[in-house]
Amino acid sequence: MREDAVVAAISHASIDLLAYFEYRAGRDDAPDLLAETMTTAWRRAGSLPTDPEQARMWLFGIARLVLANAERAGRRRLRLASKLRDLTRSAPVTAPPADVGVEVRDALGRLSPDHAELIRLVHWDGLTLVEAAEVCGIPASTARGRYQAAKRQLRELLDSNFALEVAE
Repeated sequence: MREDAVVAAISHASIDLLAYFEYRAGRDDAPDLLAETMTTAWRRAGSLPTDPEQARMWLFGIARLVLANAERAGRRRLRLASKLRDLTRSAPVTAPPADVGVEVRDALGRLSPDHAELIRLVHWDGLTLVEAAEVCGIPASTARGRYQAAKRQLRELLDSNFALEVAE
C-alpha cells in the first residue's frame, strides 16, 4: 500500500521536479537528479506524508537535498581537476614524442600480452620485477622466467627488424 502512495506522489510531481532540476542544473543533468530523487523517495517511503500536497512538498525537499549534494560533488570534481592541472603543469613531460620507439612498440605488439605487459611495467613504468609480478598477480619466480623469455623474444624481433632495414 505504501508503494502505491509513493508511485502516486512521484507520478504527480515528476514533471515539476524535472523542470526544477532543468532550471537549476541544466537539461543534461536533470534526468539523473530526478532518478536520484525517486530512489531516495523509495528508500524513505515510510516518511511520505499522506496529504498529496504535503507529499509533493516532501519530494521537493528531497530534490533540494539531491541538488545540493550534486553541486557539492561538482565543486569537489572542479577542485580536483584544478589540482591535477597544476600538478601536470609543474611536472616534467615524461612521455616521448609519438614517433619515438615505433619499432619497439611494434615488436612489443608481437609478444604475448603477458610478456609485453612485464616489459612495459619494468621498462616504461619503472617497476621492479617483484613489483611487476605483484601487479600481474603472479609469483616473482614466474615473472622472472617470463621476463627473460620476453627479453629474448623482443631482442630477436628487433634484430630481425634491423636486418630488414639494412637489407633494403
